[in-house]
Parts: sequence; C-alpha cells; structure tokens
Amino acid sequence: MLGASPTQIAIYVDADACPVKPEIFKVAERHGLRVFVVANSYMMLPREPWIERVVVTGSFDAADDWIAERVSRGAIVVTADIPLADRCIKAGAEVIGPTGKPFTEASIGMALATRDMMEDLRAMGTATGGPKPFSARDRSAFLQALDLAIQRLKRAGFVAR
Repeated sequence: MLGASPTQIAIYVDADACPVKPEIFKVAERHGLRVFVVANSYMMLPREPWIERVVVTGSFDAADDWIAERVSRGAIVVTADIPLADRCIKAGAEVIGPTGKPFTEASIGMALATRDMMEDLRAMGTATGGPKPFSARDRSAFLQALDLAIQRLKRAGFVAR
C-alpha cells in the first residue's frame, strides 16, 4: 500500500484542480519530502523518485478517499476541498488550501458551515459568483504556509525521506 512511514513528513496533493503543484515540488525537493499527487485522471508530472503519481478510478470522491485513508500526523494535505480538509484534520494531518489558508480544528467548522450555506443558496438559484481569481499573492501565501507547516512538523520530530 502506498503511503509514507509514520515518522516521515509527506505531502498529499488533491491534484485535479491544484494551481500550486510546481511550488509544492520545489519546496518538497528542497526539504527532501515525498509527494503523493492524487488525481482522477493521468497528468504529466516531473519524473522524480520522490513524486508518486496516484490515479484513482471509481466514484467522484475517489481521490479524497485515497488521501483521507492514508494521512495521519506528519502529513501535509494540499486541498481546496473543505470536506476532505475536515477528514484530514480529524486524522491529525496539517491541511493547507492552495491560497495558503490553513484549515485547522478551530476554523474547519465555520468553513463547512459557509460551504453548506453557499451550496443551499446556489440550489435556490441565487447567483453567488465563483471564487476570486488565483493571484501572485495567493501563491506567495501558500509557499509561506507550506514552509511553516514543514518547520512545525520538523520541530515535532518528523523527518524527511
């Protein structure tokens, strides 16, 4: 079964719509971390032994399920999917959105409630608009949040590959 050892820091990427994959690869290489890129379809990735491509098939949530079933303390999950973030936080993982927003035990409840409210508004036909465009500031905030998560895990005794 694919996955990192319990004492190693690993990054799990919910990759289908992730705009920061190149940044993740640069940071992971610098820190010597293993990366699992999980998607519902094949995608081109750098050919590196520390990058593992995982293509899942089946249900709409197959990538989410694959990630949630494997993460624990020492894992960093990169996703914009709030229900997946909730599952991963409950498993003990660090979770960061592509815009650099960390999902935590303290913030996930409000994020889930907001998501549910927006879903209800869309179901009633209310125009809610989409997310704002991804910006250079978002990319910078993501890099900072990823580096902070890695440093926090290293201080807690987790190691690179």
